[in-house]
Amino acid sequence: MRTNAFPIGRTTVTTVYALHENPDWFPPFARAFEAEGVEVVEWLLTDGVLDLDAAPPEGIFWSRISASAHTRDHGLSKDYARSVLSWLEAHGRRTVNGRRVLELEMSKVDQLTALRAAGIDTPRTVAAVGRERILEAATGFEAPFIVKHNQGGKGLGVRKFDSHEELAEYVASSGFEEPQDGITLVQEFIQAAEPFITRAEIVGGTFVYAIKADTARGGFQLCPADACAIDPETGKPIMPPGATIAPEPDQQLFSLREGFDHPIIARYEDFARRNKLEVCGIEFIEAADGRVLTYDVNTNTNYNAAVEAEAPKSAPRELVRYLATLE
Repeated sequence: MRTNAFPIGRTTVTTVYALHENPDWFPPFARAFEAEGVEVVEWLLTDGVLDLDAAPPEGIFWSRISASAHTRDHGLSKDYARSVLSWLEAHGRRTVNGRRVLELEMSKVDQLTALRAAGIDTPRTVAAVGRERILEAATGFEAPFIVKHNQGGKGLGVRKFDSHEELAEYVASSGFEEPQDGITLVQEFIQAAEPFITRAEIVGGTFVYAIKADTARGGFQLCPADACAIDPETGKPIMPPGATIAPEPDQQLFSLREGFDHPIIARYEDFARRNKLEVCGIEFIEAADGRVLTYDVNTNTNYNAAVEAEAPKSAPRELVRYLATLE
């Protein structure tokens, strides 16, 4: 069931309400809910009416609102979700990736400061609040360096610059990409030991599997959802929404990192538990200089068909099984 309206009158405790804004990303989860026999109601937070005098239904409320919602003309979703989650939690409803986690999703500054507070190494980063402060923020960086949007997702605003002059030309140009929240991050460019990043998928505080994302082919656009996959030659999706067949091997940017066992996993599990990140994908780079640098926390995590086809267990089904245990 999918609805844009407040779901009145449903009282089944085992019902999971999936709060999201992009139906194209939901088919793998819908199949997992069906396979596990768990009732799910999709509550689309694109626009709507919220009666603050009403009581929410009983159930589990799983939020997967994305920082990139505004790129799909869903500019209201972030603040709508803030309102809904505040209302749910005020009524004592069980939220998964609740109100506090939403703020982590919406701000890379929030993510990076939380990671650093946990003793996890992150890239050197300076936040510029306002377009006119970007050049000032970049003065302490040697080229090359990158800039990115604070409210990101899908590689929003990520660009590499080989000189400060190149950055100045970009900032002054009509092609400058204004960040949604007005905050641009200047960050050190990390030379990877090998051309890939790793993403650790965590459900319920427990590591599920790790994926490799090919940066040589994918660049900075490393959304693993099949609906994100674009053929570089045609500009069209490789897999249409709802497809169940994995892309051909030469089209795959993502693969399972088999047998991955690294001390960073235990630290991520602890970080997730301490920050109430019940569903997340955490991304890191193993740098050529030996550092392991964590740079992104995804709380609306998506799973990739090619990876799922070879993984020892299904992440969407692990997620549904976890949600079914909650009260």
